[in-house]
Amino acid sequence: MKHVFAELITIGDEILYGQIVDTNSQWMSKELDKIGIKTVRKTTVADTEVDIITAFEEATTRADLILITGGLGPTNDDLTKPCLAKYFNCSMQMNSEALAEVTAIFERIGRELTEINKQQANLPTKCTMLSNRVGTAPGMWFKENGKVYVSMPGVPHEMKTMMQEQVLPKVQEVFDTPTIYHKLVKTIGLGESWLADKIKDWEANLPENIKLAYLPGLGEVKLRLTAVGSDLPTLKAAVSHQIELLKPLAGAYIYGYDKDTLAKVLGEMLVARNITIGCAESCTGGALASVLTSIPGSSQYFLGSIVAYHNKVKSDVLQVSNDTLESHGAVSEATVLEMALGAKKVLNSNIGVATSGIAGPTGGTIDKPVGTIWIALAYQDHTIAKKLTLFKDRGINVKYTAHAVLNLVRQTLLEMDGEKAIN
Repeated sequence: MKHVFAELITIGDEILYGQIVDTNSQWMSKELDKIGIKTVRKTTVADTEVDIITAFEEATTRADLILITGGLGPTNDDLTKPCLAKYFNCSMQMNSEALAEVTAIFERIGRELTEINKQQANLPTKCTMLSNRVGTAPGMWFKENGKVYVSMPGVPHEMKTMMQEQVLPKVQEVFDTPTIYHKLVKTIGLGESWLADKIKDWEANLPENIKLAYLPGLGEVKLRLTAVGSDLPTLKAAVSHQIELLKPLAGAYIYGYDKDTLAKVLGEMLVARNITIGCAESCTGGALASVLTSIPGSSQYFLGSIVAYHNKVKSDVLQVSNDTLESHGAVSEATVLEMALGAKKVLNSNIGVATSGIAGPTGGTIDKPVGTIWIALAYQDHTIAKKLTLFKDRGINVKYTAHAVLNLVRQTLLEMDGEKAIN
């Protein structure tokens, strides 16, 4: 069983100009992955004959399956059909089956079928017509020299219907595709290069049919294990075995798998321990509460958040002492600790967490530049504060800080349960 490779070609100036976003390619590559076909390239080309035909020629050298979207309308700037006819050295001809379908669509909606609309049924003679039951532009299937070329409408719901109902089943009949299985291992608390160094021996000894990819994100690194073979249960078992070998090396940094989020995992930890949490937010401005409440059922453990942006709210509501604010400033270890204790007391929660910092892009000083942020936690008689030195981007700083607070709570609970915590 050999690998089957696909290339996706999107045609349209509107995509290159940034007027619309190409969501088709992402969706198609995910669907192809499900049936064991690997997408090796995605190309977007302009509405010109030379660019379109060049894209066809180049894709043929790399891929077994070429999927094309866009350019199937009836107007002069829709060039996909004539370009396909030229590429496959054939003529254009009115397809009777396609014409019947287009005619039926216009009759159904009570509109006149114009000569321009009839051109939707004018197709290259070498293609097999693919019905479009939710639109007027038929698709086209070509097979030549062992390669398959499929042209589909660019309208997402038309393309998806055609793919699911016709293209994917036909592709599976043509190609003997392998089974591909992905597993995501989600880690936090260690940068990509440090994590790679920690697990390098494990990575070097992975079986040949299991590949590892590092997917760094905001404050975390996802490890994607991809196994290729012929039997899904066997692949799943092999990947599970490798994860068990990984745990002694990186288990303290692993917080979840696949669709797990840090907020979801933390919520499950709080529910299991029957613990509640409340927030005091300054620089995050409610973003921490938003993340916590993004999980259905979070009312079981989340009590509320006090957005104490002004120092007066910090002192009047959270009971941060004026001496602390005057001596250390709002962005300080002392202040954020008192904010966490204040949140715990005022909201009557088991855990109080707090944020205070300079999110930017202005407001920094020499001593406290933009990106200087303090986070804190108070639980039982345990308090902890951490200083984050982040970036110049306000949005990233807010998101990163909320993420860091969730992980601080997770770490603390693990540590108090006697498990190894992340430093």
